[in-house]
Amino acid sequence: MRVLHVAAGNLFGGIERMLLAVVSAAGGDPSCGHDVAVAFEGRLASELRHARSSPRVLGDVRFSRPDTLWRARRALRHALTAQRYDAVIAHAPWSTALSAPVVRRANVPFLSWIHDVPHDEQWPERRVARTPPDRFVCNSHYTAALVARWIPAVGTTVIHPPVLPSVSHADRAGVRRELGDSDDVVVVLMAARMESWKGHRVLLDAATRLRGNVAIWIAGGAQRAEEAVYFDELSRMAATTHGNGVRVRLLGERLDVPTLMLAADVYCQPNTSPEPFGVVFVEALAAGIPVVTTAAGGALEIVDEQCGVLIPHASGATVAAALQRLIDDPALRRSLGQRGPSRAVRVSDPSGALNLIAEVVREERTRRSAA
Repeated sequence: MRVLHVAAGNLFGGIERMLLAVVSAAGGDPSCGHDVAVAFEGRLASELRHARSSPRVLGDVRFSRPDTLWRARRALRHALTAQRYDAVIAHAPWSTALSAPVVRRANVPFLSWIHDVPHDEQWPERRVARTPPDRFVCNSHYTAALVARWIPAVGTTVIHPPVLPSVSHADRAGVRRELGDSDDVVVVLMAARMESWKGHRVLLDAATRLRGNVAIWIAGGAQRAEEAVYFDELSRMAATTHGNGVRVRLLGERLDVPTLMLAADVYCQPNTSPEPFGVVFVEALAAGIPVVTTAAGGALEIVDEQCGVLIPHASGATVAAALQRLIDDPALRRSLGQRGPSRAVRVSDPSGALNLIAEVVREERTRRSAA
């Protein structure tokens, strides 16, 4: 079986980390190959090459410029001619809209993996509704329920995104020294895209209420102009949190987030809107640190009281209370953290996810041959 994944590739977040996990997990299995085509050169293409996978680059696409769209679709058509694929999986509505005309003409099963809340008023979703895929794959039951309301005529399958086990050779003390923190500091990490609903402001508000020898590490850099404005706002907020002794460090874009997790004590991301899934939560659990997040959306399919703390709503007061409890109780931190790796495997085991992808592809091929 061979599957082609199509993604934009201009940004880097949960979708891109998941695709790296798919390619890496399938690397040793000749019976199920996973290739990736990206529209844009970027960090995803670079990291795929580093993982010894050669992405197909379709070329920068602007739907407002028909010539770029035509060239990218021609490149995708060439890819489907040069290699026989059992299915094409487009990730997110934008990639689905890009791929649909080519894949339909190629008569290949076409799946769309939805990672975010669909907004039917936006143009990519409107295009998908006009030319829907054979099936939607959804990253959580939360997302699947929203997709079923969006386009009820198309079936949905839930596959939690695969997450690779955390690296085990990180130099915890060395990472802390690099960032100016000793081993006795309780480090709270947040690693997320610079989008306000991820809850950066809430965490910074909570930081002003904390007591103890605490450091807050916020990893993530601006990838769009509006994110740069937001990053500057967070920088100004962070500069005002030093009065109580809690140190806040905005680390910018980091390529070593798994290493940061192994050097941290708690992962905190107080979303102000529901997270469709939350690859980063699974990564934190795999690294053996407890997760503090909001009890909403896909996070409820990942985090429970055995491995983290779910807050009822995102506010400085609720987040500070949850963090202070963990700061003051090292035994509780260890207990929750020790249960994290097994929970991560149950939720996002790579081999299990690959088996589910293969099963869905087989079902679509069988359905197509019987039609």
